[in-house]
Amino acid sequence: MPHRLPPNYIQKDLIAGVVVFLVAIPLCLGIANASGVPIISGVIAGIIGGIVVGALSGAQIGVSGPAAGLTAIVLAQTEKLGSFEAFLLAVMISGILQVVFGLLRAGLLANYFPTNVIKGLLAAIGVILIMKQVPHLIGHDPDFEGDMGFSQPDGENTFTEIMVAFQRFLPGAALVGLSCLVLLILWDKSRLKKSIFPAPLAAVLIGVALNEIFVATGSGWAIASSHLVQVPVLSGDTNWSDIFHFPDFSQWKNPTIYLGAFTLAIVASLETLLNIEATDKIDPYKRFAPQNRELIAQGIGNTIAGAIGGMPVTSVIVRSTVNANAGGVTKLSTITHGILLAASVFLLPQWLNKIPLAALAAILVVTGWKLANPKLFREMASEGRNQFLPFIITLLAIVFTDLLIGILIGLGVSLLFILYSNFQRGFHVVRESHVGGPITRLEFADQVSFLNRAQLATTLASFKKGDHVILDARTTDYIDPDILNVIREFKDDQAPIRGVQVSLTGFKDRYPIGDQVQYVDVSTRDIQAQLTPQKVLQLLKDGNERFVKGQRLNRDLIRQVDATSDGQHPMAVVLACIDSRVGTEMVFDLGLGDIFSCRVAGNIAGTKILGSMEFACKVAGAKLIVVLGHTRCGAVKAACDLVETNTDPAAATGLTNLGALTGPIGEAIRMEHDTKENRTSKNEGYVDRVAALNVSAVMNYIQANSPALKALIEAGTVGIVGGMYDVKTGKVEFHQRESSSSDLPHLAGAHTAVSGV
Repeated sequence: MPHRLPPNYIQKDLIAGVVVFLVAIPLCLGIANASGVPIISGVIAGIIGGIVVGALSGAQIGVSGPAAGLTAIVLAQTEKLGSFEAFLLAVMISGILQVVFGLLRAGLLANYFPTNVIKGLLAAIGVILIMKQVPHLIGHDPDFEGDMGFSQPDGENTFTEIMVAFQRFLPGAALVGLSCLVLLILWDKSRLKKSIFPAPLAAVLIGVALNEIFVATGSGWAIASSHLVQVPVLSGDTNWSDIFHFPDFSQWKNPTIYLGAFTLAIVASLETLLNIEATDKIDPYKRFAPQNRELIAQGIGNTIAGAIGGMPVTSVIVRSTVNANAGGVTKLSTITHGILLAASVFLLPQWLNKIPLAALAAILVVTGWKLANPKLFREMASEGRNQFLPFIITLLAIVFTDLLIGILIGLGVSLLFILYSNFQRGFHVVRESHVGGPITRLEFADQVSFLNRAQLATTLASFKKGDHVILDARTTDYIDPDILNVIREFKDDQAPIRGVQVSLTGFKDRYPIGDQVQYVDVSTRDIQAQLTPQKVLQLLKDGNERFVKGQRLNRDLIRQVDATSDGQHPMAVVLACIDSRVGTEMVFDLGLGDIFSCRVAGNIAGTKILGSMEFACKVAGAKLIVVLGHTRCGAVKAACDLVETNTDPAAATGLTNLGALTGPIGEAIRMEHDTKENRTSKNEGYVDRVAALNVSAVMNYIQANSPALKALIEAGTVGIVGGMYDVKTGKVEFHQRESSSSDLPHLAGAHTAVSGV
């Protein structure tokens, strides 16, 4: 056994088996009666489902037996074939077909049942149990136990039956049913919940005791036998032929037999797969039943059932749910319930026939409530419309039709939502702000089918003159020919007439369309000429915002390599720290050649840096100088510890040239007047303020020591701006040059300005 199972699982299984047996008895009898077959055949099916299928199945808490979902089919096939014995031959053949299905691994079909439909099935069973059992709870029993259909054989339906029940209820049965219901509710909320003794068994004993008191006292509230369990009582005159029926093999040439067998095999297999999927959802140990093994087990069970006079068996969700709620852990519980069913026919019928149906109804009402708990509805609603609507439609369809029809409706609705979802997700529209201007990118999904044709045509028709659209198929595995035709017509005919620029990228060689790139993804001479310092700053801001949000632009880097091979036309020159966390092109979401990047520890400036900046602005045409510091700067931390104590960097660290970095930062340290204590690297706020002041000091240094740059800044041709990069968030805050720490804006709310603009 798996190590996670409780050590007393055998005890739990035996108790759960008793509870399932008590519930199964009236269900087996009622379903057989409604199906128009000998009533004992329902018990035989329950025995086979418990013992044979239970032993062979891999479903640990699943219970098999006669199913209400097959009632109409059994009734119709029996009438069509003319005799119960001929029908048994069809049941045998259907079992053989199910074994073949399992060997062919048809059980994998269960993997395609949507979870929302399975949950809708569970909730629907819960709702039906509550509504169907209310009449039985108060003693109104014209509808057979186990009926799951909305329309009833007596002409009533689920709702009208409840109204009739309250008009014709039996006081004694109602008292028994309500007493058992109250007992089950209180038991579940008290310490008795942890008791070894099962609450359902206690409810049955209370029900029997109350009715025996009514009988013993001669009360008019005594419950008649028609409202009690009615197991057939076998007398000494009973022959084996009264119990077992055998197939009529003379009908083997009748084609109707094989059509009926195929119908039974398909429906029983579908219901079984659905039910084991649902049962897996309520298994407290989260185990999964092997589907193909289940089909083989059910097939063997039906072959034996047909051979000895039993009804068809399937996995049944009501008894499986009762098993789970009663604490069933392994297959032992369902096998136990099968053994008890067998014993009941020969040893216990008189005692079982004392159980009021109202007491069993109370157990099923509580089971229904656990399946259709409001918490489930809230969870499904929280998952959104695409999950909730198939769930609720499945539930309503099952409630207002029957199990199989409702499931088929639910699957159909779920399929429509899947198709709608694919219709919506064939491509994703992204608005991008590139250096060369705004671009709309249509990113195709991995599979683009004809379902996306209308949406794609509508989207392409919305573009106007001057728009630039990129059709991006780099992550696409398959594009339907209809989609390719729409793209080709747009590129060759519609776009040129409307003045829309179209670029295609990522289209595989097998598509007769090819890539075509027209957009400019890097800064060119023409683009650079149109830029102003403020526009460049805005591009940097937008790029950093995309970086922080994880929405960086898709760039064709190989094409950028080719586009910049003949020259570069940078928008800005950025002086940043050498820190590996501050990659400037990445931080500002820029392409190759868009900026000149100067990197030095502490982002300090010297003659070589000034020479590089002068070249970038005066010769290469950069429009903006950015001095970019960052939080938690290592160079600033070193300077804070060394400069404040007048310590020689070389003597303290053995690093001969460290002073060339820490010395210039000393000006920023002397500008910081707000911090009075702990002016060391351990004070993170102090370090960050010094780093921001260092940015301002470097900006002053640049203008004081480069007449060429100062002239460009004063003329407004070039701007200069400082920024601080937060290594925690990736956000860059820009600020003006400041002369003292008291005037320095708080980094989180710093305003943006460009000196010289």
